[in-house]
Amino acid sequence: MTKNISNVQIKNLIKKASDARNFSYSPYSNFKVGSAILTSEGEIFSGCNVENSCFSPTICAERVALTKAVSEGYEDVIACAVLAENLNSLVYPCGVCRQVLAEFTDSSKDLDIFCSTIFFFG
Repeated sequence: MTKNISNVQIKNLIKKASDARNFSYSPYSNFKVGSAILTSEGEIFSGCNVENSCFSPTICAERVALTKAVSEGYEDVIACAVLAENLNSLVYPCGVCRQVLAEFTDSSKDLDIFCSTIFFFG
C-alpha cells in the first residue's frame, strides 16, 4: 500500500461495500456487487450495481459510490473496495470503472483497491 490506510479503515471499507451489495438491483444477472470508496478526507461512500434491461445504462457499484462522493464535494479518492457475493474468486473494477476512478485519484499516487467476497467477509 502506498498510503497510510489502517487495517480498521480497510475493514470498515469492505464492510460498507458488503452492506451496499444488499441493495443491488441486478434482476438480469443476479450478480450483486457492492463497492465503497475512501476519500483523502477519510470519508467513505458506498454504492451497489444497478442494472438495466438494455445493459448499456447499467452502472457498476464503483461508479455509484464515486458519483455519490463527487456529488457531496469529495474528489480525491485514495482507496476502493469491491465485494461480490456469488463467486469463489475475487472481482476487480472493470476498465470503465478504473478510468473513472483514475479521474478522481492524484496522478502521482496509486489507488489502493481491496477486493473481497462474502465468503471472506460476510
